[in-house]
Amino acid sequence: MSALFSPFTLKELTLANRIVVSPMCQYSAEDGSATDWHLAHLGTLSASGAGALIVEATAVEREGRITHGDLGLYNDANEEALARILVHCRAHGSARLGIQIGHAGRKASAHKPWDGGRALGVNEDPWTTIAPSALAFGEGWHVPREMDEADLERVKVAHVEAARRAERLGFDLLEVHAAHGYLLHQFLSPISNHRIDGYGGSAENRMRFPLEVVRAVRAVWPEGRPLGLRITGRDWMQGGIELEDAVTFANRLKQEGVDFVCASSGGVAPNAVPRIEPGYQIPFAERVKRETGLPTRAVGLISTPKQAEAIISEGRADMIALGRAFLDNPHWGWLAARALNAEIERPVQYQRAADKVWPGAAYADAN
Repeated sequence: MSALFSPFTLKELTLANRIVVSPMCQYSAEDGSATDWHLAHLGTLSASGAGALIVEATAVEREGRITHGDLGLYNDANEEALARILVHCRAHGSARLGIQIGHAGRKASAHKPWDGGRALGVNEDPWTTIAPSALAFGEGWHVPREMDEADLERVKVAHVEAARRAERLGFDLLEVHAAHGYLLHQFLSPISNHRIDGYGGSAENRMRFPLEVVRAVRAVWPEGRPLGLRITGRDWMQGGIELEDAVTFANRLKQEGVDFVCASSGGVAPNAVPRIEPGYQIPFAERVKRETGLPTRAVGLISTPKQAEAIISEGRADMIALGRAFLDNPHWGWLAARALNAEIERPVQYQRAADKVWPGAAYADAN
């Protein structure tokens, strides 16, 4: 039996397999609300063969968006637009549904990637950004306002309200974004957090606000539904977060009732240079899993079925997440099932392409 296609249970949620579609920003929302693009994109991926599909990083407040096109969950219109998408995914797909919520902090008020990804200019409808410290993300970026007590409370409450909306929408799992250089990661990293109050300085102080957010979200998120975080395994910069720090943070998250972590890296500054190679972030998930006992999800240049199977069968992580591999092939789960001789659920409209009934399956590329 394939380890990748074995079921996995978190709290009261059982995934049919260990494959997860990673949250991937589409920059195609309208004032935070999902559009027909999301219907096509998420609808397809819900039937991709993955055990779970995580909706892209979703802003908890309007000013927390990276770009004008970011998805949000900060008002009724956002919630209603997303509800329409989820009805379709549940009707036609088999993946369990999750959502990643977060705040961009100093990386907000930017152009979409295909428009250059730089900070918005004065005539491009920018907004005031906030961060732990008044330090710009990089040259040419807005200098954020250092968050005061009112900002801290507002952002924490915004995470809670987004979690409540996610519950009403019926999401099976919730993930808080604390990586990729966004706001909670900005608090955790000494690269971006130069505060001299109780939220800066020592590692304990830098963890304080992210843990407050997690504690508040855990208090309202249903106990039977998994709560996870995407965390940073390494900043890839001298003086930044290292794997030991990630393990310490994961241990604290476990104490707060977090059920899993996805270990990623980088993004805290433009000059952070990761050493990218196939599976380069797997050691982060592996060590966090070994030293904390938390279930982990591995991510980062996982592209082939055999590679994914090895990660799970060797016990290096409990789940694997793929992003661009699913953009390249939205039915990557079907490909993996064929390569690993596993059964997979398909929409009834596509069952004619199943291995048992389609002679062409024997000739399909399953490397």
